[in-house]
Amino acid sequence: MGLRRDARRAVKLVRNVVKSRNEQRRLAGIQPPEPHRFRIGVYFADGKVNLYQLRQWYKPLATLSQRHPVLILSRASGAALALRDESPIPVAYVRRVADLERVIHEQDLHVIFYVNQNAKNFQMMRYGRRWHVFINHGESDKMYMTTNQFKAYDYALIAGDAARARLEKVLWDYDFDRRAIPIGRPQADHYLDGRPLPYPQDHREVVLYAPTWEGDRSAAAYGSIASHGVELVRALVASGRHRVIYRPHPRSGVVDHEYGAANREIMRLLEQANAADAGAQHIIDTGPDLGWQLAAADVAIVDISAMVYDRLAAGRPLLVTRPVEREAQIDTGGYLSACEWLDAADGEAMAARVSEVAHDEAALERLGYWVERYFGDTTPGVTTARFHAAVDGLMAEWERFAAMHATDPVIDEHDAEGEAAEQSDDVDVD
Repeated sequence: MGLRRDARRAVKLVRNVVKSRNEQRRLAGIQPPEPHRFRIGVYFADGKVNLYQLRQWYKPLATLSQRHPVLILSRASGAALALRDESPIPVAYVRRVADLERVIHEQDLHVIFYVNQNAKNFQMMRYGRRWHVFINHGESDKMYMTTNQFKAYDYALIAGDAARARLEKVLWDYDFDRRAIPIGRPQADHYLDGRPLPYPQDHREVVLYAPTWEGDRSAAAYGSIASHGVELVRALVASGRHRVIYRPHPRSGVVDHEYGAANREIMRLLEQANAADAGAQHIIDTGPDLGWQLAAADVAIVDISAMVYDRLAAGRPLLVTRPVEREAQIDTGGYLSACEWLDAADGEAMAARVSEVAHDEAALERLGYWVERYFGDTTPGVTTARFHAAVDGLMAEWERFAAMHATDPVIDEHDAEGEAAEQSDDVDVD
């Protein structure tokens, strides 16, 4: 068994090396960014599988770039290729520290945004004379949202009062008034953007089912595809009154094969229903674009994940699946203390619960309180204005410090140690 496992690992390593080499050859022809054009960098060290963390920022960043030009700095070849094809923001492939330093030298980056806590973030954070700002890839009450790593950044852009209260419970000696800047959820201003919906406006009630993946440990086993999803979707499809938008997490099934099988069964049910009834137009949504689903659906069913809060920002009926794993950790101090739960049950009971919440005025009133608590004023355009004002303030602060240190000697920012370490790590694996 051990020799067989080692052989599989060796084959996988060789495949990764070949894949990485091919991707790097494809990226070699990309023209470098125009010198001294960009003021904001978005640092992304992850591979293609985690691009969902960056995709949700495409539209807010594209709007911001009209005021302050934005450049994405991608460290992994697979992610860089995907970004080249889909991102509205220019991309620089900076696989090596030397590549990163070249871009830093050629651009005037005043602010660096980070959407996650990848360990390679520290290869960027070593460069001073610029603001390093954590913008995260969503708002939620998960443990990830209260990590002490917030302190590593000069500033953090947070959603609102709930985010600050959550952090205040954990972070000691942190200047929240100066370093934690509330901006709401600028993505919500772009949920629809005037686009036509991919289905007709008819009698059907549109249900967004957007579960998370199965998780890699019991404490984070929030995924509902196997426990709720198959029976739920089967009942919604059978009703004839619903249209399902199914948006599974891209990592669904990577740990648990049964979870992956349940995911495929849901897709089969929807495809079968569409084949039987051309008017059903159920949607299997695995594309990179997230937003219209959150705004358009009459009711949304999500697992404990950032999707709870993405939908919350839309202010429309919302159900959260209750995890069946007893060890799954649930924060009872925020929205989850008062949310509308969907317990695992037979399909008809879950479908009835969906219809109940979709038309419950009291539930909508409770929802309104939590929308304000988490995101502040969600009037269209307000949160984008707050985002821009926050960045304008950071730019002004950069100018103030630059003037104070205008006569300081030039500092050699070359990272010899980082460059040496890369000589033994020649594989760029996504």
